[in-house]
Parts: sequence; C-alpha cells; structure tokens
Amino acid sequence: MVSSGLLTVQLAVPIIMGTNIGTSVTNTLVAMTQAGERSTFRRAFAGATVHDFFNWLSVLVLLPLEVASGYLYEVTKLIIDSFQIQSGEAPDLLNVITDPLTESIIELDKSVISGIATGDPAARNKSLIKIWCKTFTNISLEYVEVPGPENCTSPSLCWEQDNKTYTQMNISNTYGVEKCAHIFANTTLPDLAVGLILLAASLLVLCSCLILIVKLLNSMLKGQVATVIKKILNTDFPFPFGWVTGYIAILVGAGMTFIVQSSSVFTSAITPLVGIGVISIERAYPLSLGSNIGTTTTAILAAMASPAETLANSLQIALVHFLFNISGIILWYPIPFTRIPIRLAKGLGNITASYRWFAAVYIICCFFVLPLFVFSLSLAGWKVLVGVGVPLLAILIIIVIINVLQKKKPRCLPTRLRSWDFLPLWAHSLAPWDKVVTACTAKCCCCCKCCQIPADAQGQTGSADSDKKLCTAVYDNPAMSAEKEVEDEIKIELKILNNTRL
Repeated sequence: MVSSGLLTVQLAVPIIMGTNIGTSVTNTLVAMTQAGERSTFRRAFAGATVHDFFNWLSVLVLLPLEVASGYLYEVTKLIIDSFQIQSGEAPDLLNVITDPLTESIIELDKSVISGIATGDPAARNKSLIKIWCKTFTNISLEYVEVPGPENCTSPSLCWEQDNKTYTQMNISNTYGVEKCAHIFANTTLPDLAVGLILLAASLLVLCSCLILIVKLLNSMLKGQVATVIKKILNTDFPFPFGWVTGYIAILVGAGMTFIVQSSSVFTSAITPLVGIGVISIERAYPLSLGSNIGTTTTAILAAMASPAETLANSLQIALVHFLFNISGIILWYPIPFTRIPIRLAKGLGNITASYRWFAAVYIICCFFVLPLFVFSLSLAGWKVLVGVGVPLLAILIIIVIINVLQKKKPRCLPTRLRSWDFLPLWAHSLAPWDKVVTACTAKCCCCCKCCQIPADAQGQTGSADSDKKLCTAVYDNPAMSAEKEVEDEIKIELKILNNTRL
C-alpha cells in the first residue's frame, strides 16, 4: 500500500506496530491445542505469550515516542537519503517449494488486488480468484460514444450523429486461452465462501500437524535423550561468556525465520517444544526476538523488488519495521531485570493453568476487543482518544505499581493498600468468575453423559491434580527431570543405609 501510494510512510508506521502485535496471535492459538494437560499448557501458553508481551510493551513505549518525535520515521529517512539504492528482485527461498502446492489449491488475480489497494472502483466488483492463467489481448480501433467533442481522440476522428458524439479509440479486449488448474478454477461460489473454506482447511491442517508434532516429540523425548537435548538447548556458555548465549539464540531465531520467511511459522513451531519442556521460556524469549528481526529482513528484500519510483518509500517502511524491533530488543532484553515479558508470561501461564477458560478471554480481549476499542475511540477524534485513553492507562500503571510494591516493599504502602482484600472478591480474584464459567459449561453439558463425572471420580481427579502440582516443577518437563529424581532416590537410600550402620 505504501509502494502504490495509497498510504504515506508516516501513516503506515502505527500500522506496522499493529501488525507486529497481530502476528503473535498464531502461536498463542497454537498453545491452546495443548490445553489438555495443565503443566504442559502452563509452559506452552507462557512460551507463546512472551512474544505477545514483548510486542505490547514495545508498542506502549515506542508509539507515544513516535507520535511525539517521529523517531522511527526520521532515522529511517536519514538512512534512505544517505544511500543510493537500486531496485532489484526479491529472492525466492521456500517459495520454490510451496508455490506449486499453493497454486494447485488457489491462485489470486494480483491485478485485482492492486486495483483495490489503489482505490479503483472497477476492481471492487471483480473476483479475486484467478480463472485464466493464459490470456490473449487484442487491441482494435473501434467507434465509441463519448460525452462530448472535448473527449475525442482528435478533431479529425470526431463526428456527431443524432445528437450523439462518436470517435475512434483503441480498445483492448482480453480473451481467455488456458484455464488455471487449481481447485476453485471452475467454482461458482463467491469469494467470501471460498475464503472461509480455505481458512477452515488451513486451521485444521495447522492444528492437526501441531498435535502430531507434540505427540511425536512426547514419545521421542523421554529419559536420557530428553536430558541430553535439554542440556544442549538450554545450557549457557561457560563464564564469562554466558551472556553471549542469548544473543546467539537471537541470531538463530532470525536466521530460521529468514529461511521460512514467516515469524508466525517459527514461533508456532517452538511453542510445542516449550510446552513439553524441551526449550525453556528463558531460551524461547531470545528466539522469538530473533524471529521478529528475521521477518523484517524478508520485508526489506520484498521492498527491494519495488519499482524505482516507489522504492524509497517501500524500503523506508520496511526499515521502520526493522528499527522498531531492534528498539524493542534494546528496551527489553540486554539488562536481565528489563526482561519483563518473561515474568509477565510466566504469571499468565500460571493463571491459565488454573483457569483454562481465561486463555480464551485473553485472546479475545487482547486481539479483538482492545484493538476495536482503541480504533473506535480514534474514529471519534484524538480528543476523545486522549480523554478516555490517558486516564485508563494511568489507572493501569497505578495498579501495576501497587502490585509491585505489595510484593517487594509492602511497608511503603498504607495498611489498607497492602492487599486487595478491601475490594469485593470478584474484583481481585478469578475464583468467583470460575464458578460462573463452570456453572455455564455444566448447563451446556448437562444433557451429555460423557460430561457428567461422578463425585468420587471428581475427588480422585482433584487429588491427583494437586499431587501432580506438588511433585511436578512448574516449567520443567517431568521426563527430563527423571534423572534428577533417580539421583535423589539414591541419596535418600544412602542416608538410610548410613543411619542403619550407625
């Protein structure tokens, strides 16, 4: 859209920030496929949302900075102006493999997409589905009616008849020669129906593949194999080079994302690995940051393929995306205590493990309700946006500060604010809401025998879950801690043996 001139670079900067947030919803949805087991879901959801929190925190800091100073726009403009950049072609990496498969399923008419992007009214009534892969265009000189003499191609080719004006013009007619071979080439369905079918099919394939990957990894990564893999992936370099490990993980994430050309694919692939405990959240965090950088390199290469007249704007907005992610990494990674997304993700993982319905609430609120709310305020004008948004943001910041002080230095707070017990229970605990959700789901399942669990079975299940919570480390794979458990048992047996000898 920037390349076509529909958007300016300055208007596209906030959109780029929004796409950074939106792209992280995929791995969050992937984590939902592991909701069957609490400890696995805790790790998987925390590993997925660490990417979300990084993007949200970066936008909260950099968007006001950009509005106030134009930091991203000015720096990238300076970079563009200092180089003589020539147009080229974007390289094909995985597209060489994936294009034949996707083209056998669906092909889109790029001319219609370009027409819609540039605001061509004629393109709005055309189908996006490409029907003819080979066409023949015939240009012929024909007599056509025009509104008046001023619309004639030349005075010599203009005449009037029956109060109508005619002229000769070159008319191009396109004829189909060879139809495309994809599945929907002969369909009579509207574009919306085809899009919904493809969306449902792609989500089904994605979830099926991820479930199979998780089951395969769970069966393979057990015992000694799991211990070795965990040590290789999560061990830092020896002192004093331990700090280098995270930056190498960032480079690995960037390289892998550059190869697959999608940060969503890479982060969705590592989410199941975090769930089963192969990759720790502390290691998944720099990998996700690297994937954010890797996806910007793909955009830069794509911008290099733009026409010469729009190359500067296309490349500048791609550099804005790159600089935004670099700035976010500088804010939330180099110093250990600034790695706030890890702590927030672990806290959310613990909440969703106890109240699994809260994961759906989180996705709906963060990726649908909140963006729609901010967009609605922006339509009402910047005064309404500031008047409503600033007080809400101030209240949120105050609540966060009070929560931190309650845990770190409660003596600094008044006695009343050292806990939230003075508020109604529903205002500071999810337990009452959990009862409401449980009651609603029970009513939905009351007619289904498979949903009715005997009371004694529920008690056994609850006790088993509580025992599992006590025995299982929160963010460790039980299969990977088997060796440690064996060592602990040996130590206990040795102590008993020594006591009996005494």
